Amino acid sequence: MNLTLAAISYGITIFALILLTVRVRTLLAIYKKGAADPTRGNDKGTRLRMALREIFGHTKMFNFTVVGFAHWFVMIGFFSLFGTLITAYGQLIDPYFALPVIGHFWVYEYFTELIAWATGIGIVTLIGIRQVTRLRNKRSRFYGSGMAKAYYVEFTILLIVFCVIALRGLEGALSDETAWNRHFVTTWFIADMFKSWTLAQLTSTIQLVAAIKIVGSMAWFIVIASNLTMGVAWHRFLAPFNIFYRRNADGKSSLGPLPEMLSHGEVVNFEDPKDDDVFGLGTRADITWKGLLDMTSCTECGRCQSQCPAWHTEKPLSPKLLIMAMRDHAFAKTVETEAMVGENAAITSDILWSCTSCGACVNECPVDIEHIDHIVNMRRYQVMVESDFPAELGGTFRNLEQSGNPWGANKNDREAWIAECDFPIKVVEGVLPDEVEYLFWVGCAGAYDERARKTTKAVAELLYMAGVEFAVLGKKETCTGDPARRAGNEFLYQIMAAENIETFKEVFADRPKGKKKVVVTCPHCFTTIGRDYAQSGFELEMVHHTQLLNQLIREKKLLPVKMSHTAMTYHDPCYLGRHNEIYQPPREILEATGAQLTEMPRNKERSFCCGAGGGRMWMEEKIGTRINLNRVDEAIGTGAEELAVACPFCRVMTTDGMSARESSMEVLDVAQVLLRSVKG
Repeated sequence: MNLTLAAISYGITIFALILLTVRVRTLLAIYKKGAADPTRGNDKGTRLRMALREIFGHTKMFNFTVVGFAHWFVMIGFFSLFGTLITAYGQLIDPYFALPVIGHFWVYEYFTELIAWATGIGIVTLIGIRQVTRLRNKRSRFYGSGMAKAYYVEFTILLIVFCVIALRGLEGALSDETAWNRHFVTTWFIADMFKSWTLAQLTSTIQLVAAIKIVGSMAWFIVIASNLTMGVAWHRFLAPFNIFYRRNADGKSSLGPLPEMLSHGEVVNFEDPKDDDVFGLGTRADITWKGLLDMTSCTECGRCQSQCPAWHTEKPLSPKLLIMAMRDHAFAKTVETEAMVGENAAITSDILWSCTSCGACVNECPVDIEHIDHIVNMRRYQVMVESDFPAELGGTFRNLEQSGNPWGANKNDREAWIAECDFPIKVVEGVLPDEVEYLFWVGCAGAYDERARKTTKAVAELLYMAGVEFAVLGKKETCTGDPARRAGNEFLYQIMAAENIETFKEVFADRPKGKKKVVVTCPHCFTTIGRDYAQSGFELEMVHHTQLLNQLIREKKLLPVKMSHTAMTYHDPCYLGRHNEIYQPPREILEATGAQLTEMPRNKERSFCCGAGGGRMWMEEKIGTRINLNRVDEAIGTGAEELAVACPFCRVMTTDGMSARESSMEVLDVAQVLLRSVKG
């Protein structure tokens, strides 16, 4: 027994565990100081199943296939090789030591060796990908990450893998085995190299390697315990909890309705607010414990950054850098009441207002950080407390208040599109007639914007041709409040939502659940009415027009007769795709018309934003290149003749982009493509 090695190893272990315990207690104390968020603990069974599926199934990581496989083995190795650490402590005293009960069970030994090799190959692969990605693109997903921290973690993993493999080989050399056998399936070649060594050389080397393994592991604990913001290491312990407590427990991602505005752990009552109510996120004290958990779970992997439309068009916003800046601000000792947003603050105004709320960051994040929630909460504070927001939004808010639409158009013009139709359209005066199956929510764009009105008329005509009984609200319709809410004006949103909910209650009266059907053409209306309004205790059965039209084709109520065979590409709207996971209906409609569909490189859950979401539709894009130009360049690159969309915002942005590029590619809604095929 080497007393010096044993003393060093056991001494550093005791120190590391004490320090880690102290720092964990510190971390928990920081979380407890965070603002309350009582919405996270519901339905623990569903949450547990979701977390286990996402963690061990690596459902997010496998979006990056090679990286996903490599990281999966590294993760499994982190847990599976723990037994080899315990063995190392025993080998300091007795080089022949084996785990009690398990002993030299060959299946365990074989499993250990395979996982060790796989972990080593996995971490080398990840290091290689990191280097290649950085060299190819200076604004890669790793830009701004703490590279030294990552290299240290990767070095530690390589060291542990080396020690595990070396110890297995030395154990083989020390054993009575004389030839390859099932106990040393992958390491016998190492054992054979050391068979000529003396007993003293083998035992002392085993003790030395065991000590290196222990010291390397404990040094890692000491380093991370000394740096609570080292997410690249801490995520191994914190990510499972962050995933478990994500907002949307039963979906594929943590995207969902925007969070309700909480103050002191309770939802703010805008009809009777309290004097001490907190509106949004203004200082460190306003960050919830889940927000703090988000920040400390960040691995700085940059997957969010790699998909962000703002970052890809030279805007100052990077979801990763935003979370890192918020984390550093939250863990600083002198900023308890300092503003979170401002010229010299952690987050600048340009960063805050660059977000389109497209959800790409949340969708990609492997540890389910909720970037959009933090951004909207900071916007809420800036709008409702500081009155500090882009000048263009002031006009938008006034238009919403006075005219019920973001353009400020006359309320009486909401029905103007009806006069352009040569078939009857029912306008609801009071209660929806029993024979009407669907209420057609037209939306502001669908009623006022010339391009979106074409979609509205096409959908109405298709429903009429299919014999579907529907009606519209006409002048009784008003904006859902989506632009106000995504831009941080929660107070205005609550007013508009309450007004619309009262209208819905009147229209649907005593209709039972399942009979309150609303069809919409705008994914933003679809999300706000269908998901956000549920927070007010009111739920409807929402159907996007592409879903309903696709259903009618399947039921043979709509029959495409003219096969165009036009070369076409399709743009997935963020709020239809990522936010609501509706991808196939629009594509199936286009295929039914005979269109030759060519996908853009970024499609479905990785579709690139048009630039209009999050209130950006009504803000000037003054920094970097225009997001819509980035997207239409991709569409033009497919060589298609037409671009199909399924959102009025996307239609406006892509049409403007085509004009700017002087492209002849025509932008059509999916409903228009179907209508021309059905009419022949």
